[in-house]
Amino acid sequence: MKRAESILSKEITRNNLNRLISLVRKNDSLAILMYGAPDPDAVASAMALKEIVSKTVGLAKCTFVSTDPVARQQNVELIREMKISIELLDKVPLADYRLVALMDAQPPFFGKALENITPQIVLDHHPREGEWRAELEDIRPRYGALSTILTEYLLAAQIKISRRLYTALLYGIKTDTNSFERDAILEDVSAYYLTFARANRQLIRRIELNQIPDRFIKYFDHAYHYRRRYRDRIICYLGRVENTDVCVQVADFFLNLINIYYVVIAGMTKDRLVIVFRGDGYRQDCGAIAQKAFGAYGSAGGHKSAARVEISLDTLRDLLKNDLTQEGVDHFLVQHLRGKRIDKEP
Repeated sequence: MKRAESILSKEITRNNLNRLISLVRKNDSLAILMYGAPDPDAVASAMALKEIVSKTVGLAKCTFVSTDPVARQQNVELIREMKISIELLDKVPLADYRLVALMDAQPPFFGKALENITPQIVLDHHPREGEWRAELEDIRPRYGALSTILTEYLLAAQIKISRRLYTALLYGIKTDTNSFERDAILEDVSAYYLTFARANRQLIRRIELNQIPDRFIKYFDHAYHYRRRYRDRIICYLGRVENTDVCVQVADFFLNLINIYYVVIAGMTKDRLVIVFRGDGYRQDCGAIAQKAFGAYGSAGGHKSAARVEISLDTLRDLLKNDLTQEGVDHFLVQHLRGKRIDKEP
């Protein structure tokens, strides 16, 4: 344990912790924002931030907020077991909170949703996107999980960590590194080791047993019939999906097929096209491919083994001359991934 704690003891973390504490007033109000449907890494990190601020300075009011409702069944169960609630962004008056923190996200991710709000705190482990500033900005793209970074903060703050929070942190690290099959560094391993001994692993096991809802079977059926295979990769457009987690689950499934090392699954949800990349992290760099192929049209980026693109529906309509059919979107995906970009007409 001492070895793990020494690896997680960082001067940058201690300095940022002091900066965080200096931002907070006694009995302050804090809104912690997560982008998309909250996943275990974002949830655990949000819980940790609240705990740090509550124990070191004190909070009169704190709320967890997301742009989309919780989608995956495991995440629903995690949130229930952690005894927390997460509100939707369009239902929360952010102006009522003096401090706003972005967790596992950055300002450009939110688009116009935050046009009148300037977050003071931004903590993330994805590559930095766009031009923005925050009073406390801690972006570490080398880390496999934000939960690892927040574990460092908790240790630096020297506060007692509950078994419930240890459990959330362990699950956050486990899921965001895909049990260390995705990008991870020594700090992730150390944080995992530290939380493993103190977490409720039986609870995590029970949560993990429930994975795919019956209603998702239709998407797997669609993917089977409309998939395009090019040697060691699969590309597929699922049409309109109920949430982005559908794309993630289908992509993860296809990556388990023999001799498939790279998967691109897209789906239309609300007012945007979401493209999910999954790879083995060895042959291809998903984040680099996503940025190169689609970065000109929307938010794009990620890590070697996992990445994501979001393109607004209006932009997609312009690019495809309003042809949003299966064939039209398939052609768009394949041509861009081959490097043959389709640009807007002047």
